[in-house]
Parts: sequence; C-alpha cells; structure tokens
Amino acid sequence: MPDLLYRSLVWLDYRLAVVFTLGLPLVLLIWAAVRREGAMLRLLTIYWKVASLLVVTVLLMTDGKPLGYLLGVVAQLLIIASLWFWVDINEELADLPPWRPLPFTVRAWRWGLTLFALIGAGFSSTALGCAWGSVSRPACQVWLEAPKGLNVGLARLFDFVFGADWTPSFAVFVGYMGLVAYLVGLLQWLLVRLPKQGRVAGEF
Repeated sequence: MPDLLYRSLVWLDYRLAVVFTLGLPLVLLIWAAVRREGAMLRLLTIYWKVASLLVVTVLLMTDGKPLGYLLGVVAQLLIIASLWFWVDINEELADLPPWRPLPFTVRAWRWGLTLFALIGAGFSSTALGCAWGSVSRPACQVWLEAPKGLNVGLARLFDFVFGADWTPSFAVFVGYMGLVAYLVGLLQWLLVRLPKQGRVAGEF
C-alpha cells in the first residue's frame, strides 16, 4: 500500500473516530439525559466508561509509547462489546417505538459505530507490529501524527488556563495513571459485578 494512501486512511480513521466515538455519543448522552430515557442513558454512560480507554491510548501515543498501538485495537473491540452485551438494555431499546427521533438515532449510531469499530480495529491491527518493534518506522509514525498534534493543542490550552507546561512526558504519565484506574475498574467488574449480575446492566 503506498505510503501516501496509508497516511490518508489513517487520518480518515482519526477523523471518523472523532465523529463516531466523541461527537455523536456526547450529543446523544445530553439528549438522553434531557429526555430522561433510562435505557439509552445507561447505554451511553457505560459506553463512555469503556471508551475512556481511547483517551488513554491517545495520551500514550503523544510520546510514541508502543503500548498505545495495542490499546487502540483493544479499545475498539471493548467498545463493540459494551454496545451489545447488556440483555436488559437491548430489550428496553427493542421495546421503544422505532420512529421516535432519539431511539432511531441511538440505534443508527450503535450500528454505525459497531461497523466503524470493526473496520477500525482491523485497520489498526496493521500497526500492531509497532507495539513490539521500533516506532521509528514510517508506518508507525503516521499513527502518531494526530496524537502529537492534539498534544500541542492541549499544551497551549493548559498553559493558557493554568500557566503551566503540558509536555508529552506528562501526558504519558496521565495516560499510565488512567490505564491503572481503567484496569482496576475492569477487574472489579469482571471479578465482582459480572459473576453477580451477568449480562444485566442494572444501574451500572
């Protein structure tokens, strides 16, 4: 695959990720909260908890940490699972009138994000070699361009608001702290909540 084409596809992946994993779910979360739609609100709340791994991924990649390449694939697979795993939420969503704007939009977003995440996980897996090898290769560096650009913006914002430096090293530190918290929460769910409640989200 030509380098220019590969780079274009990587940037397209990042841009679509902003739409499907950030923009739309944020709008839907606010919409569901305003309308007090319990099932959709629970689904979106769970989604945001699971999708926070993407933030950790970006933070680690700002300084070219190889672990970020692996987490990028894992995060998308976990997102797909979080959208469809819950029996009670699936049943409640199925009972909602399909012609209502909010349920229709949530269903469309859920299917669209599932498709995007499947394709995205497969595409991101083409860079898995960077997780165990040198990230200095051109194919690896392409994946770091967007996180590094975002980090520059964060550094300017951090300096403007707090008058302090936001460096790649500090971003990685925050990323590792976030990863530890994420793993603790995941283990707590796997060892305590899942055996007790199974696929019932309840008031998750």
